[in-house]
Amino acid sequence: MKLVLALWSPDTDALFAPALRESLASVGVTRLQVNLDDDHIPDSVLRLQAFDEPLTCVVSIWTDGAAADAVDVVRPLAERLAAWEVDERVPLVAPVVPDGERLDGLAQVAFLRRPEGLPYDDWRAHWQGPHTQIAMDTQATFGYVQNRVTETLTEHTPTVAAIVEELFPPEAMHDIHAFYGSDGSDEELGRRMTLLMESVAKMGADHDLDVVATSRYVFDLG
Repeated sequence: MKLVLALWSPDTDALFAPALRESLASVGVTRLQVNLDDDHIPDSVLRLQAFDEPLTCVVSIWTDGAAADAVDVVRPLAERLAAWEVDERVPLVAPVVPDGERLDGLAQVAFLRRPEGLPYDDWRAHWQGPHTQIAMDTQATFGYVQNRVTETLTEHTPTVAAIVEELFPPEAMHDIHAFYGSDGSDEELGRRMTLLMESVAKMGADHDLDVVATSRYVFDLG
């Protein structure tokens, strides 16, 4: 089972401390991922906000235990927390990084909402169908994770349909051509951006969207 947690005003020292990993392991957690908008991410990198407060930290947990137990371990480490159970799909597998080390690149985490007028099955069919390939074809991603929300685990949790993580090379934080993989060609850049934005609009992700720019750290607790 995979859980995704949004943490507002997190205790970042505690998030990376061995004590958290020990507590999570004791309740059945096998893997921990921390996505944090930290000093490695320049202020100039794109961020979008639909939540009522800016979000800077996303935690992913894989557990063989009870979801509530894992959430309760993390809850004291933030002023506010929201948690979802998700169905994970990985169209593009990220490279393996040594345990706890920062992945060399930009990890962009997006929270998607389904428009009310778009039936769920139609939304999902486009997102996990044509859009998946378009996103990989038009951007310089080297890792792509789709988390479809299946259950809300906390009270007063914002409604989101999916949480997506895309990994980009470090140069993408400073160069739009590196972000889109357009090799310096303005014409190719325009073509790729147009294709992507048209696809994004078909599933309503051209508005009411959160994008969090982060560094990615993974810990194996198994």
